Amino acid sequence: MLKGKERSYLRSMANGIKPITQIGKSGITDAFLEQLDLALDSRELVKVTVLETSLLDAKDAANQIAESLRAEFVQAIGNKFVIYRKNHENPKIEIPKG
Repeated sequence: MLKGKERSYLRSMANGIKPITQIGKSGITDAFLEQLDLALDSRELVKVTVLETSLLDAKDAANQIAESLRAEFVQAIGNKFVIYRKNHENPKIEIPKG
């Protein structure tokens, strides 16, 4: 579970990244989860866009995906959300302890 300062740090990092994938009308599929799982392994912090055709709320989708992939919800703004999962074998992001 992320603490306030850790989440704030990740939010500031997320401002500079572009969404790497999007959720469309087919919603959250197994193939989408596999793709995001690989992205989390390599990047740790990912931003996703939820298209209007998906009929999903960004925050609800983010929480569902984070639970499925054992990741942490960082933030949702509009139709985009950010999730984080630490790569224990090869960490890329050093979060300051708060």
